[in-house]
Amino acid sequence: MNSPDLPPPPNVSGISLSGTTPYVITANENRELCATLGAPVAANGTAHPIYFFIATQVGMGKSVAGLCAACDFDVEDGPMIASSKVTFSHALMTEQSYWITGEIRGLTRKRSRTLGVMDLLEYVLRLALPDGTPVLETTNVWVLPRRNLA
Repeated sequence: MNSPDLPPPPNVSGISLSGTTPYVITANENRELCATLGAPVAANGTAHPIYFFIATQVGMGKSVAGLCAACDFDVEDGPMIASSKVTFSHALMTEQSYWITGEIRGLTRKRSRTLGVMDLLEYVLRLALPDGTPVLETTNVWVLPRRNLA
């Protein structure tokens, strides 16, 4: 719920975040990521699960700066990830094309004792196989500090 004593946030609900090209987790990228994390590389071609975030963020139809701009927020003002929840339907695989679809669910303006005025941006991204088979869905919430409204 938006605070009634503050100006309303931009109406961004429904803005598409769907990508225009498929995203592929290459075996080499997965191997390098696993080495960086100290995680074993799966012999069956399964990609590290952190790709739920990497693939959806990189493959969505807006850059981080573009997502912030859609919310009338300058990325230089420091968006922060508040939460990210993912539900997997299938494991992520290397050398597999995935399509990303998604949209902004909403922007809620409120006061914070720590940050002053802020907006909570909620958006959902889905990853699917080329035939439309769902692989995962993630809901992300970001904090957009509105220092200019303090």
